Amino acid sequence: MGEARDLRRADRHALRPCPRYVHWMRKPSEQVPTLLDGPAVDVSGAHELLLGYLEWYREALMRKLAGLSDDQLRTVVAPLGWSPLGLVQHLGWVERRWLRWGFVAEEVVAYPPGGDAEEWTVAVGTSAAQVIATYQAEATAARSAAGSADLNDKASLGGRFKTPAQAPTLGRILFHLLQEYARHLGHLDIARELIDGRTGE
Repeated sequence: MGEARDLRRADRHALRPCPRYVHWMRKPSEQVPTLLDGPAVDVSGAHELLLGYLEWYREALMRKLAGLSDDQLRTVVAPLGWSPLGLVQHLGWVERRWLRWGFVAEEVVAYPPGGDAEEWTVAVGTSAAQVIATYQAEATAARSAAGSADLNDKASLGGRFKTPAQAPTLGRILFHLLQEYARHLGHLDIARELIDGRTGE
């Protein structure tokens, strides 16, 4: 009997939160659940959802750069090996490769002559405004390429894709772009915190 009583007492103690950690478990009374990001809550069509979330990520990219000085935009973050502005430049090339060169098979330069190093490095004489304007121009061209197409439409041949077996659908390309943006914006959150201490969303 005494042993059973001791076990019941131990069980009650095990279920009682340690006082040191109780404050971690409490939610502030003013905290409310986060609303959905991206497209409006009444958007349910796959085409509109994919394009809407892609647009949300493009806007988030600009939002995460807000408040950085020119020097900070060009600061190469040691663990990552690129600057915030270099990431913007890279994403402009990504948009071009997947939608203009990839989906539409437009005859464009798909990679800079210097390869990855040039793609991620902003030239000394290139202003932040120029890099952002170039990126936004690529995003505009990508919107035009994807806006009126069906998700099941296959990429045109002759650009990035040479044979029917290689050509993905627009839906597959948009999914790829979304994961690329999600990954890189997470990286940008890390870069921003290391540069000026501001944390991401």
